[in-house]
Amino acid sequence: MLEVEYKGGNSVFLTTKDNQLVIDPSVEYLGLKMAKTNNAAFLATEKRFLDGIDVDAVQLEGPGEYEVGSFAIKGVAAQRHVDTEADGKRSTLYHIEMQDIRLGVVGNIDPKLSEDQLETLGIVDILIIPVGGNGYTLDAKSAASIVAQVEPKVVIPVHYADSAVSYEVQQESVQLFIDELGAPVEKDTKLKLKSSASIPQTLTVYELARS
Repeated sequence: MLEVEYKGGNSVFLTTKDNQLVIDPSVEYLGLKMAKTNNAAFLATEKRFLDGIDVDAVQLEGPGEYEVGSFAIKGVAAQRHVDTEADGKRSTLYHIEMQDIRLGVVGNIDPKLSEDQLETLGIVDILIIPVGGNGYTLDAKSAASIVAQVEPKVVIPVHYADSAVSYEVQQESVQLFIDELGAPVEKDTKLKLKSSASIPQTLTVYELARS
């Protein structure tokens, strides 16, 4: 069983019976408190999203291959959307496998994915992607273009307008992304999957309430 929960900003919890993987855990800069974790390892698309994490905890960031409990992780470098080539690649894309479920995680990146990035993402059942735009992260159109390149079955949008979140730059409504993508929407507090057989066979957006 895999449970996916949205915690605000880019932060997402992936929880199994025995392990928990927390993506981009630092949310204090958004005016939020980090949710309680259980036997968690922390994975960041950018090093700054590990700020404030207990130094004794497992912290993963950057390109490479990692194994954390039931999670197998591959990362590849990516250029942030606010950077130029001269700045280098300061973000990381991830492919995460948990049993037969395959997830892709995209941060605040340039929307033009390279062949290496697409190869690392590989076959993706579930894509987690920011959509709030306004120059702060991917906007609806850019996020939808990445979805078209990756071809997941499920998309979980993150980092969009939320009255309880203090973004440095005002974020657009998730509805803009939903309209741009034109896929059916499921709304819930968690995405729960027993196996890949539970995943929809046609593209579906899961709009998860921040918990």
